Amino acid sequence: TMRKEQHNMKNRLRLLVVGDKTRFIHLKQFIRELEKIGIESKLIYDIEFIDKFFQMNIKKKIEKNRNFKKILQEFEPDVVLLDRISNIGKKVIKENIPLLILLRGNYWEESSWAKKTIYKSRIDKLAIAKNEKLFDLCLRKSSLILPISKYLENEVKKRYPEKNIKLFPADGRDPEEWFPITVQKLKHPCVGLLQGLNIWGKSKELLTLKNVLKELPQVTFYLAGDGIYRNEIIPQLENFENFVWLKNLKYPEEVKEFFSEIDIFLLLSGLEGLGQTIIEALLMKKPTIASNTGGVPELIADNKTGVLVETGDDQMVVEKIHKLINESDFANQIAETGYEFVKKEFSWEEIAKKFKDIIKTDLVERNIE
Repeated sequence: TMRKEQHNMKNRLRLLVVGDKTRFIHLKQFIRELEKIGIESKLIYDIEFIDKFFQMNIKKKIEKNRNFKKILQEFEPDVVLLDRISNIGKKVIKENIPLLILLRGNYWEESSWAKKTIYKSRIDKLAIAKNEKLFDLCLRKSSLILPISKYLENEVKKRYPEKNIKLFPADGRDPEEWFPITVQKLKHPCVGLLQGLNIWGKSKELLTLKNVLKELPQVTFYLAGDGIYRNEIIPQLENFENFVWLKNLKYPEEVKEFFSEIDIFLLLSGLEGLGQTIIEALLMKKPTIASNTGGVPELIADNKTGVLVETGDDQMVVEKIHKLINESDFANQIAETGYEFVKKEFSWEEIAKKFKDIIKTDLVERNIE
């Protein structure tokens, strides 16, 4: 067609990004930077084009299919990037368009935890089996898998050794947007935690706080975040007077306020793909303590950009909080080094450049461009 020829003359790569609404705020910034460096991009919300599991409404299904086809015809993407795996992957594979998968978490671990904890009924089990099949299909048929950390890169290489896999730490932020705001809502000294409570293997690590709360009665701990495991965790922590649960904070405004006021940021997690909240805490120049798990050590170089603690080791957490409260020079220094590191490595500009390099080397070999 004429458009294809014009497209080839312009020689601009067209990228369709498919993601989850909650990540649009970041994906839009990513796309803005990609546009600046010559990658034409379009962002769509996956749920608008796929039927939910067990959806019986055939008319809706057909309409969603038609709408997706229409987008493909009008935009003519050279490549599709999935920010999370969904049935869209299947449709892209069918259309024979190169598929890029952004791998944000250890899906295999998360799936096995879910089976042990929440998914008990027959329908749940069917849904999980269907999901695992879809996940495997998308990875097998993808042109390129992009894990966001070296830790995830190793996990995916173990399972799909023959695949094309490139490390791509995709969690950018605009450093200009993360600056302190004056608020006075919290009691000091205080430690802030910000994390979801939806994956048991991650969230259960918060229970190590019980001893920490007991041993540091003069420090107030604020936890922001919510999720399906709240009842397994929050009541146990609320037994302590120095623990305050803030539920979910509005993103990004209230999150920035929270980061502005806390003295120390603490991430206690059983597993992290990389750790977006760490990136934000460091941009806000907060001395950070985090569990030595998953991709976390790729952000926190111990005693340089932050402080690492071993999972399950409450004594170590107590020690490190003591140290950061009592040695303000050390606390300021790691906060400063952490800030410089994320500002350089995780600006959207830097991430867009990395993405373009990956795509150039990888897709040129396939003659897409």
